[in-house]
Amino acid sequence: MTTFRLNVNGRQHSVDADSDTPLLYVLRDDLKLNGAKFGCGLGQCGACTVLLDKEAVMSCLVPVATIGTREVRTVESLANGALQRAFVDEQAAQCGYCIAGMMVRAQALLERGGTPSAAEIRRHMAVNLCRCGTHMRIMRAIERALHEGRSA
Repeated sequence: MTTFRLNVNGRQHSVDADSDTPLLYVLRDDLKLNGAKFGCGLGQCGACTVLLDKEAVMSCLVPVATIGTREVRTVESLANGALQRAFVDEQAAQCGYCIAGMMVRAQALLERGGTPSAAEIRRHMAVNLCRCGTHMRIMRAIERALHEGRSA
């Protein structure tokens, strides 16, 4: 076990973990941040997506030892923000399992700036899977947030 200092959602945390422990496990088990979900554990579904220095990454694939001083942001950092409002307004969540990862990946796109086309949004979001079929509502929520100049 090694002690790691992590900057998560703007707060410093010290956690004891094996160096190869996935960031997802540290977030959920040690820091009790349960927004990122365990889906496949293989980086194929996106339910565990977090921002790592503004880049959307699948936390099930990121060993805690590789974080260093980079900033980690989870869906909890987006709570009550404009992107969340857009997802609510568009009724983008059905079962809710994928939504945290979807919102985080969408936030990464919003923070890039510019005005991506619908095709660019689809391409960016294609990495994250939704089994309920709310893809069109998710797309509308992202477009709404972009159109209204919203970001959390």
